[in-house]
Amino acid sequence: MSDWFAQWFDADYATLYAHRDEGEARRAVKMALRIAPELAKGPVLDLGCGGGRHLAALRRHNPLAFGLDLSPALLGSAPPELHPWLLRGDMRSIPIKDGSLWGVCLWFTPFGYFAEAQNRALLARIGQLLRPGGVLLLDFMNAHLVRRDLIPEDREERSGFRIHVRRSLEGHRVVKRIHLTHLATGDVREAVESVRVYEPGELVALGKDCGLSLIAEVGDYDGLPFRTDSSPRWIGIFHRPLV
Repeated sequence: MSDWFAQWFDADYATLYAHRDEGEARRAVKMALRIAPELAKGPVLDLGCGGGRHLAALRRHNPLAFGLDLSPALLGSAPPELHPWLLRGDMRSIPIKDGSLWGVCLWFTPFGYFAEAQNRALLARIGQLLRPGGVLLLDFMNAHLVRRDLIPEDREERSGFRIHVRRSLEGHRVVKRIHLTHLATGDVREAVESVRVYEPGELVALGKDCGLSLIAEVGDYDGLPFRTDSSPRWIGIFHRPLV
């Protein structure tokens, strides 16, 4: 299960999450630029960019924005005009010069995939990549709602699949076991997602340990205030202090 992300992020994943679309990405980026205008200033990395929906929206405002992702399938699904601005690589080993970025964006929870020490090392590396005054946008789940409202099991037919999902909380991680049947072919596939569930306070403390200070937090892609009991997301904006 430790490398589930290397197996799962492909065409099936993209089809299953197709409802996370360009309109949502444009709304999210508009909110981000309002709170963190640094994201429009210079080189900005969309880390775990997938098919590039947020990157496409950001590049309308910042022609120096670029993306990195591990999945060749998701990178290949990006619009052709984005291809020159995409890197394939593992976020645990980012081949970028220290202090060279105005910003790093982690959209739609591409954090918490790894063991505790590796998650911490990733955040520390992001801190090193940022120039003084640079910003990190961390778009994460609302941990309280995940724990309170977790649906243990559901079944549906959607996007050409019969989908059976089982969810569980295992220690500090939320684990999703996905059974897919392709309706057209009858082919069956099993997939797993396993993400560390961090409380907002844990993320703030982890950022501080890595030299990053929280400057804003919101609870959705429209920028409404974060509410523990109701916000669908926890979106934190951190910056690397000038001194």
